[in-house]
Amino acid sequence: MDVYYMNGAGNDFMVLDARGKRLDFGKLAVELCKLENADGFMAVDVSDKADFKLHFYNSDGSRGEMCGNGARCICRFAHDLGIAGEAMTVETDAGLVPGWRLDENTYRVRLNNPGVLDLHRKGDIAYAELGCPGVPHAVAEYEGDLWADADSLRERMRALRFDPAFPKGANVNFYQWMGPGEVRMLTFERGVEDYTLACGTGCGSTAAVLSLLGKLPGGTLTAHNRGGTLKVTVSREGDAVREILLEGPTQVVRKYDLPL
Repeated sequence: MDVYYMNGAGNDFMVLDARGKRLDFGKLAVELCKLENADGFMAVDVSDKADFKLHFYNSDGSRGEMCGNGARCICRFAHDLGIAGEAMTVETDAGLVPGWRLDENTYRVRLNNPGVLDLHRKGDIAYAELGCPGVPHAVAEYEGDLWADADSLRERMRALRFDPAFPKGANVNFYQWMGPGEVRMLTFERGVEDYTLACGTGCGSTAAVLSLLGKLPGGTLTAHNRGGTLKVTVSREGDAVREILLEGPTQVVRKYDLPL
């Protein structure tokens, strides 16, 4: 079976077409992610609600509700394999996610709107869940040199990932202002249990929090991750987030032919 190794702004995934197949996705996630030390595993399946269904698993075999960069990569995968056109809808555990091909390498998805958004869940640390059930994220500002301090911050972020304030566990996102509408991001992800080079839903959650705090007047956030730059556009009606668009690069790195 063809297994693709893909990358979306630093988030990397093992991807396959599982339509019509019975596979142990959790087991495959652990085995295949070891090939490239990938962050996650994705499989395309049939859907009666959308163009196709996304099964997403973390590298430890745990199932995830959704993944922003994964959704962008799976849109490219589906387009490249002729499963969907240049505009498509993906069924995820967090809800339906529309996606668009902007050019050969650039894809945009509409992230699920927050099912939960608490600006002060733990002091100045916000909490957001995108979708219902939602992808859980803790969001906090960091005033130092975020990337230079990453090693010293790891245990602090790991502790927050398991903090009782976040009953589902949380992906922990620290941001550092670089200029108006521009931040540097660092994310510690549950299921990977370490830093990843980018987190799409983390950037989307951060943009939603900043918008509601009145710190994103233009509605657009340029989020620099260690693996690449993502653009997030947030639309609001009063205090309600109505739309979160995530845009950025995708890459097909290589293809494996494996006996699964």
